[in-house]
Amino acid sequence: MVITDPELLAGRNPVAVCRAAVLGGATIVQVRGKDASVRDLVSLARALTAELAVPVLVNDRVDVALVAGAAGAHLGQDDVPLAAVRPHVPAGFILGISVGSPSEAERARASHADYWSIGPCYATTNKPDAGQPLGATGFAALARLAPEVPVIGIGGITAANAAAIVQAGAVGVAVIQAVVGAADPRAAAAAVLGAVVTGRAGGGGGSSGSPIPAP
Repeated sequence: MVITDPELLAGRNPVAVCRAAVLGGATIVQVRGKDASVRDLVSLARALTAELAVPVLVNDRVDVALVAGAAGAHLGQDDVPLAAVRPHVPAGFILGISVGSPSEAERARASHADYWSIGPCYATTNKPDAGQPLGATGFAALARLAPEVPVIGIGGITAANAAAIVQAGAVGVAVIQAVVGAADPRAAAAAVLGAVVTGRAGGGGGSSGSPIPAP
């Protein structure tokens, strides 16, 4: 999963960057812009949904995702409760949730999310309030609390450490700086994908029934 970040884009066209990432192997894209206007979020989500051959999610904003025709939304623990959203979205609409502690895992279990995004796995500058890094061991502990729900790792993920998170139980990883901040997003995405494949070969990964598209 490649997550957009306006600052890391540094003026580059987000659609072009995401297109390159998908060509490199990204299987899902998440639109994230904490300080962006609703109008800009809708515009970008619509453009990516029309352009890319992979699902597009919107961070935090279910309303933006619905208006843009996106495949789903990702919600944090402090966002509108996922269980309250579910009755108001169409069948097949993906709803993911962030998990960073056992207490959040307990709330996530009750939310019936389609997937968990567990982190931060490693130190990250993309989310100042992300908390202490879990490492592969901490990630694995939280992943074991997921009730047959696919989990992905997020936070400081690079091609150098993605395999360890997959071996710890992730079906995949979410990246921001490793791809969006790279000079060559296509090559960067391919490198992360290679690490995910390596992790799966080592016995990691989740079920093939995951709503998170597998490479």
